[in-house]
Amino acid sequence: MSGQSAFRDAIRQNLGPIASLLDDNSVSEILVNGHSEIFVEKKGKLEKTALQFADEDSLRAAVNSIAQSVGRRINFDEPRLDARLPDGSRIAAVIPPCSLKGTTLSIRKFTQSKVSLADYIKSGTLTEDAARFMDICMFLGKNVIVSGGTGSGKTTLLTLLCTRIPRGQRIIVIEDSNELKIDYEHVVFFETRMADAVGKGEVTIRDLLKSSLRLRPDRIIVGEVRSSEALELINAMNTGHKGCLGTVHANSPEDAIIRLEALAQGGDSKISEKALVSQVASAIDIIIQISRYSDGSRRIAAISEVLGHNPDGSYQVVPLFTLSRLVRRPDGSLDGKLQPTGNLPSFIAEIEDNNLPFPRSKFQQVA
Repeated sequence: MSGQSAFRDAIRQNLGPIASLLDDNSVSEILVNGHSEIFVEKKGKLEKTALQFADEDSLRAAVNSIAQSVGRRINFDEPRLDARLPDGSRIAAVIPPCSLKGTTLSIRKFTQSKVSLADYIKSGTLTEDAARFMDICMFLGKNVIVSGGTGSGKTTLLTLLCTRIPRGQRIIVIEDSNELKIDYEHVVFFETRMADAVGKGEVTIRDLLKSSLRLRPDRIIVGEVRSSEALELINAMNTGHKGCLGTVHANSPEDAIIRLEALAQGGDSKISEKALVSQVASAIDIIIQISRYSDGSRRIAAISEVLGHNPDGSYQVVPLFTLSRLVRRPDGSLDGKLQPTGNLPSFIAEIEDNNLPFPRSKFQQVA
């Protein structure tokens, strides 16, 4: 039986209360907090529904069925589930006794719709000039980190950036669970593997990064940097692999690079802190911060350049575009846009030498 049909059977047999939500295109995420409490996210905002599972056993059976359909386990010994469903959606679950309110379940639905830079501009996520600058960064092969909180849209933005990579290159994509749907001529996808019931057979992102370096990549894309693989990615960026990309959980560009350093520290205890700071500072070129706001919108909050580090070990993170002050409109939405700060990127000469139509005036601060 295929994964798709197995998942559909799981819906028919066990997910009755939320089957309709899975078919509702206005729902982006389903959140189950025990059998009697179901929330959904619509347009970035949470709403409580009147739906319920019959009891905890029914909910647990549903989660077990989904886990089995994707070749994963969730039980007393392994009370956590994190997996990709056959349709591309992400599921996460925690069961008692770790979850005190009953089985907790989240399904973040995968959307088949493709988002373009034009869509981002139309929705107010970024401006035309900022979009063009991101395009230039991809063309010039800058190493880019997309930073943001959970549900801020990091994966969607990373997917979009990947579509702007010039043709004729070999891309290797590495993820815990495959979410990036990249329409590109020459792309290879790698996915990690959990250990089996006796603790053998695990393949981590770090393992796959090491293998990818021997497979002639032009660019390496890491869906989410969350552990010691940060050091391998930084090493790849510093050894001639231009245009690498990844995402990291952080609330600002400054926090993002500090988090990368902290994650990389777990990768090799032999490297000194001073050397690590130097490697991180030289590896990352651009950090794009994306955030979710109180009106449910997702916006690019900042595009910053990393210019190295100071003698005290702090990083030089220079904002090139930042989000203006947000003002609430009468309808509750927030009004504001990404604006240049007046700082020129260090590679402005590279932009000019390539005859890219993006003059210095585009970086002038708005009066």
